Amino acid sequence: MIKFLIITLLSICSLGFGQNSSLTINVSGLKNSTGILTAELYSSKEKFLKTAYKKGSAAIKSNAASVTFSDIPKGEYTVLVYHDMNNNGKLDKSFIGMPKEPVACSNNAKGFMGPPKYEEAKFTITSDSKINIKMSDAHYPKK
Repeated sequence: MIKFLIITLLSICSLGFGQNSSLTINVSGLKNSTGILTAELYSSKEKFLKTAYKKGSAAIKSNAASVTFSDIPKGEYTVLVYHDMNNNGKLDKSFIGMPKEPVACSNNAKGFMGPPKYEEAKFTITSDSKINIKMSDAHYPKK
């Protein structure tokens, strides 16, 4: 009986320490509701804009969309969102690597002559969180 009680007590205690969080990304300011919105979550500076930790997509309604990631460990992250206007499941780029579709980052970080710096886009998750990203006309490539 004591063994059962100890195991039960340890199990209950471990629930509070091992819980991961969710992250909801709300994106507004999209020019239209065509295509889909894709969000990529990055878990380190070394992987920023290279290898996403998690990736999700959502339909665009009324020029806005939300993507929620669950089971996120506490830590430092960045987010890249893009308006996949042709709904082909990828961020289209020019021959020199410039995005041909609108992109934005967490903290509404903006780059100069390239992508934003990791330090400007990073944020910390310690519990369930929500972030807002505003896509502006400046994010839409000139034709």
